[in-house]
Amino acid sequence: MTEPALRTSVTADIVAALPQAVDSFALSLNESPFAPLPAVRSALVSCLGAANRYPEFLPGQLRRMIADRIGVQDDQVVLGAGASGVAMQVLHAVTRPGDRIVLSTPTFDGYPIFAQMARLKPVTVPLDQYGYQDLATMAEAAADAKVVVLCRPHNPTGTLEPSSSVEWFLSQLPTDTIVLLDEAYIEFVASRHRIDGPDLIRRFPNVVVLRTFSKAYGLAGLRIGYGFAAPELAAKLYAMQLPFGMSNFSLAAVAASYDAETQLAHRIRRIVAERNHLRLRLMAIGVYSTDSHANFVYLPKSRRPWREVFGEVGLQVRCYPDGGARITVGELPSTLAVLSAVEKSLA
Repeated sequence: MTEPALRTSVTADIVAALPQAVDSFALSLNESPFAPLPAVRSALVSCLGAANRYPEFLPGQLRRMIADRIGVQDDQVVLGAGASGVAMQVLHAVTRPGDRIVLSTPTFDGYPIFAQMARLKPVTVPLDQYGYQDLATMAEAAADAKVVVLCRPHNPTGTLEPSSSVEWFLSQLPTDTIVLLDEAYIEFVASRHRIDGPDLIRRFPNVVVLRTFSKAYGLAGLRIGYGFAAPELAAKLYAMQLPFGMSNFSLAAVAASYDAETQLAHRIRRIVAERNHLRLRLMAIGVYSTDSHANFVYLPKSRRPWREVFGEVGLQVRCYPDGGARITVGELPSTLAVLSAVEKSLA
């Protein structure tokens, strides 16, 4: 075999092993079930010819574009490799090894890892029996903590604390305790339940709102996240901005996504409708799920481990040590596969 032929074979194997854009059984990572929007694909293809060129040293264009969209000043936005990258920037900027960080449990898998990487001491607070965060206990635990994480909607349960409860919670915290308000799934939340982020950070300058293009926007593979905060805190965070850290592909993809917002909104409505359909069908067969406001549903522990129930039919869902399972909402074929597996287990 010649050397060029060998290289071609290796490339083909690598490409063939990559995740497929559409996979009805891939329900573990809360990805979008849709391939990127046509306008986004077109913009990315247009960028390929200049892949030999660096992006901006610091991502000024992307920063301005996002700031304009959410209604804050440019200098209030920070960017990272997904919301995870921004979270790490925050921890590096505001903590020292040994500081305490308050987390709900269970929570997004990344936060315990981030705490370990930053050499922080995690203080965990269990969710209540309905899958909501225990804000009163979290506030008590945060009295001597440097950072507290509040996910809204919560991951993995999808529950949503009322805006008034969140504001009460923030008012109980020391002003030097940094709050990571993780809104990774905010696009799936009905507008009447959303918090005005720019107003919130004006009234609570210790809050950093985290968001991502990985979920509703369907750009998980490009790793684009952002946060916004009051100017003084944002300046401290932006000092940790990685040079050349946000690619030209990210810039083009976000611009194209904003231009195609009508198509994107239609996709979000489809996912929300399918989420509601799945929950209603589960309830109809006697299976409880939490009141999710995200692009997934959460099933508490059952008499038979969910890992077995879904593993038998090849469905990839996220199972937790306490016996619960989080299932990403896909399209109708995904819903039917989930319901079939659950009904079989009940029989």
